Amino acid sequence: MRIEDVHFTLKDGRRALLRSPLPEDVPGTLEYLVKSAGETEFIVRYPEECGKYTPEGELALFERKNESSNEAMIVCLVEGRVAGTCDIHFYTSIKTRHRCAVAIALLKEYWNQGIGTRMFQELIRLAEGREGVTQMELGFAEGNSRARALYEKMGFRIVSAHPDALRLKDGTLLNEYLMIRKM
Repeated sequence: MRIEDVHFTLKDGRRALLRSPLPEDVPGTLEYLVKSAGETEFIVRYPEECGKYTPEGELALFERKNESSNEAMIVCLVEGRVAGTCDIHFYTSIKTRHRCAVAIALLKEYWNQGIGTRMFQELIRLAEGREGVTQMELGFAEGNSRARALYEKMGFRIVSAHPDALRLKDGTLLNEYLMIRKM
């Protein structure tokens, strides 16, 4: 599904744009995937795992998400550069269509600028506009206190844990927490 463009101002005064991904976003998105994976242990991929992402694959992903009635991807651009992305997926089976899953990630240089909050406002708007959706869901890795604070600010609460869900290169095991926001 496509979203309307959302223009807003960052805390430092720069202008930002949230919109559905376009073909010209492919190079910046590929760069963003690799860079974001190397900036924190809390993203589920390492930079060297990003080789599987290709321009053709990203373009196909953009097209699929933009044409779907059950998914949306949002790209945040700051000064023409991909600063982050977020996604929403609406479940469609009778037993789960009251739920949607969301995910978000930003490059470190854009943390603390209000982008995460603005992205969540758009995700919440999309969820509220979907008939029958009563809860939003997301997961986050143990120790990611910055993300947890944002999610709690946006109305999410922890409901369960998946023990040892992530194994870092050094062998450290991290729990993954499921959070839900009731609509």
